[in-house]
Amino acid sequence: MTETARPKRPVVVTIVVVLVAIGGALSIVSGLLLLLSRYRVTDDLVLTVSLLGAGTALFGLLNIAVAAGIARGSSLARMLATMFGVLEIIVHVTTIGSTDGFDASAAIDLALNVLVVALLWLPPGSRYFRAVAPAPVAAP
Repeated sequence: MTETARPKRPVVVTIVVVLVAIGGALSIVSGLLLLLSRYRVTDDLVLTVSLLGAGTALFGLLNIAVAAGIARGSSLARMLATMFGVLEIIVHVTTIGSTDGFDASAAIDLALNVLVVALLWLPPGSRYFRAVAPAPVAAP
């Protein structure tokens, strides 16, 4: 049985992996800090803050899993990262448009999400994901 060599991962895909993993790690830290802040809120907000913190941390873990999938060339991970990116772009555009002053953190997040989605679909990334995809199995 012969194995074909795995294609070399392009730099643009590696940049996406790093950005998504860093975003996931920051979400985990934010979620844990939010979870710990439940001790500083009123009793009626404890459940809400706890759920938001846990959800944010779990979303960070999901992002790290997606980053690992992108690194391996998973088309599913590419689609998930694209969906997450587009959703975050919508949220950040809404945030920037609805706030009175300039929100620098939302603008930076917006730019990074646009960069991640664009890099995933640029020709080097597309060729990589196409080359890593399993070949269709012929019917007997």
